[in-house]
Amino acid sequence: MADVLVWVMQRRVVLADRAERLRKELAEIDAEVARLEAAEVVIGQFIEAERSGQADGPAAAEELERVTTPGAGGMLLVPHREPGTDECALPADYQAIMKIVAAVSEPVPAKDVSVHLGRGTQPGQAGRTGTRQAQAPGRPGLAAPHPRRPLHRPAAAAGLTGPGRIRA
Repeated sequence: MADVLVWVMQRRVVLADRAERLRKELAEIDAEVARLEAAEVVIGQFIEAERSGQADGPAAAEELERVTTPGAGGMLLVPHREPGTDECALPADYQAIMKIVAAVSEPVPAKDVSVHLGRGTQPGQAGRTGTRQAQAPGRPGLAAPHPRRPLHRPAAAAGLTGPGRIRA
């Protein structure tokens, strides 16, 4: 009788394992069916819009232009450097910088390049910035300190000295 009990237990373990594998396979199949249903809806909408002549309206073209301009959505502004890459692969702004730098035989300070490009040397004139920091009241050009972050203090002012910065 003990042999029958062992056989039943082994059979139960085997079937439980098979049932678990089948559940995983069914979940994968259900996910694929859902993806195909979504694709079917989208393709159907596209075909319907194409039939009615509204597939590529001016608003869609403007949105496409906005999201595909260089720098949008993580697109590279400057291609990766590779052997044989010509400066023609660079955007026009970078080509202008390369012409200025290549025209002289010594290093050129960035402020001189900025002036030569007609941009000036004051903060905010030299290049485009994606975001502007809040300015400190009465101190144009300086960012306001973060309200919860202490200002930087040199080690000597903080009471720390020496190479290991051990408190005196």
